[in-house]
Amino acid sequence: MFIRQLVESDLDAVLSIYGEGLATKCATFETNIPSKEVWNKKYHPTLRFVAEIDGIVVGWITLSQVSIREVYRGVGEISVYISESARGKGVGTSLMKKMIEESEKEGYWTLESSIFAINKSSLALHEKMGFRIVGIRKKIAMRDGKWHDTIIMERRSKDIV
Repeated sequence: MFIRQLVESDLDAVLSIYGEGLATKCATFETNIPSKEVWNKKYHPTLRFVAEIDGIVVGWITLSQVSIREVYRGVGEISVYISESARGKGVGTSLMKKMIEESEKEGYWTLESSIFAINKSSLALHEKMGFRIVGIRKKIAMRDGKWHDTIIMERRSKDIV
């Protein structure tokens, strides 16, 4: 497995993997794959990485800024998606390690995620990577006519005293 910077030519694979996440109905409240332009605007311009196995993109991770307010400049929300064919093979762990390392170099002190309560694999990955539960949002939004709870998890940089 090789983790590297996501480049523009990866976006077809990235959006395809996102579509696989949509199909699980427990990865996002979104129901449509965005355009490349919309995806690019949503996420950090450089903190975006892909995992490759045998030259094929099998997962990706990036973050979005949680607020435009200066006091929250070091707080980012993680998005991580793994191809169905590569789940359970350590791809998520490798991508998370890379994001933690690189985001801290860029001055991020808190990474957070909002995860469907039924998405046990994502919850386990985040816990494994040092995230802790900071809250539960009951029936926060609907997906396909069904209310879902989300678990809010965060990870603080070890440099924060």
